[in-house]
Amino acid sequence: MAIAEQIKSDVTTALKAGDRDRVGALRLVLSELQKAAKEGDADEQAVLRRERKRRRESEVAYREAGRTDLADGEAFEARVIAAYLPAELSDADLDALVARAVEETGASGPRDMGAAIKHVMAAAGGRADGKRVSTKVKEALS
Repeated sequence: MAIAEQIKSDVTTALKAGDRDRVGALRLVLSELQKAAKEGDADEQAVLRRERKRRRESEVAYREAGRTDLADGEAFEARVIAAYLPAELSDADLDALVARAVEETGASGPRDMGAAIKHVMAAAGGRADGKRVSTKVKEALS
């Protein structure tokens, strides 16, 4: 079942359960998925990762501004979105991917970071955040 279909089903379930926060979060995500589909972007996981990243960034901004109520809402939405994504890679798995990428690309310094990051991101298949990958590659190359 496609992710959008699963979310539609979950919206119905949340409506019946009276879970207004979850319904709102799911409808927002469903709207983004439908908009991406109209624009020809068929990669639902990429849309979900983008939306999760937006929520995490908003949460940080709200916390820095002292708006914990809004930050908690963004954190809740990020958790709802994350439930539809594959599990993140563990640190050990990511370290192994980074080591393999450094070896295969022949990366030896900061100038080669881009190639190594690109290799890791392709191998991770969307199961690792770009910032996390960048940090791990930088550590491996320094």
